[in-house]
Amino acid sequence: MKDLVSKPSWDIFCRIVDNFGDIGVCWRLAKQLHIEHSLAVRLWIDDLSAAQKIIPQLNVNLNRQIIDEISLLSWHAKTNFTDAADVVIEAFACDLPAKYVSLMAQKKSKWINLEYLSAETWVADFHAKPSPQANGLTRYFYFPGFNENTGGLIREKNQKLAHRSNNQHSFCKSLDLSTHNHLKVSLFCYPHAPIESLLTVMAETKQPIDCYVPASSILPKIADFFGLSTLNVGEIYSIKSLNLHALPFLTQTDYDALLAACDVNFVRGEDSWVRAIWAAKPFIWQPYFQQENTHIKKLNAFLHMFYADFEANRTVYQAHSDWVEAQLSPATWQDYLRQLSYIAEYTSQQSQKLTKQADLATKLVDFCNKVA
Repeated sequence: MKDLVSKPSWDIFCRIVDNFGDIGVCWRLAKQLHIEHSLAVRLWIDDLSAAQKIIPQLNVNLNRQIIDEISLLSWHAKTNFTDAADVVIEAFACDLPAKYVSLMAQKKSKWINLEYLSAETWVADFHAKPSPQANGLTRYFYFPGFNENTGGLIREKNQKLAHRSNNQHSFCKSLDLSTHNHLKVSLFCYPHAPIESLLTVMAETKQPIDCYVPASSILPKIADFFGLSTLNVGEIYSIKSLNLHALPFLTQTDYDALLAACDVNFVRGEDSWVRAIWAAKPFIWQPYFQQENTHIKKLNAFLHMFYADFEANRTVYQAHSDWVEAQLSPATWQDYLRQLSYIAEYTSQQSQKLTKQADLATKLVDFCNKVA
């Protein structure tokens, strides 16, 4: 193993709440900081069992282990912290342990509170703002975002966009995605989405549709639609024009490949949302539900930013509105499919445009090198 002692040390703290977006983002970021920026990275995780879904090699019985040259450590109320890193990332306001913060004060660590992604206009005004603490440290609020005045988006240097050949990936080859002209749709959403309405309109579509559903909390609702008690991974369930493929829980690499292979991607939260952008294919995003319709504000801010120059933006707006706030109607779905080629072209252009901006990891490293 490479000598990690001489490298600048970074710690990332991740508290897994009720989905996989937080650990998904943290794991991607940890790997990129190590691989592309030669940093010694420790990832502190409060729920190893949940994290194992994203990091299959993870041994839940070990409190400390190294995977892909990243140190992964279990974090709980009785954790005995012995040292702090040069830079500490508090992911998504997870609240650092008091004992660890004391060590940070001794080390004079740089403290980054990595916030959730949003396209709202206020983000640029609050990005990278300092918050002096009573212990002498400064906590910086770091906001990812979609323009140069924010913290950027997670994007690896080797990230390939939709022009790559899908059949180069063994997972996609196993799905036999290139043997017919069916419309290919991936579905990853929260259980409160109007899933039945989507499956119904897809079943009634004149064009045959293959819908690929990675295992998640929505499988019981899909089973109900087909009148079944459960779905078996690996099976295909058909009704009229719809062929639904029940997939296993996918690795990040396989999921990225699936997004790039499909014609339309239904995504949720933060991690899959950003990956859909890099896949450069039409997508419909379901933001994480928040009280007082805060999630709707986030959705509208993104739609108005991303589709500002798209002539058929009302079609995209309506599809998102139906999906997030109501039921996906046959008229909305058919209108979306009629405009699909134009949406695809525009999405690809926007994706390419965003790749010209500096990525989140690079901007984080540059920022931490500059602050005292």
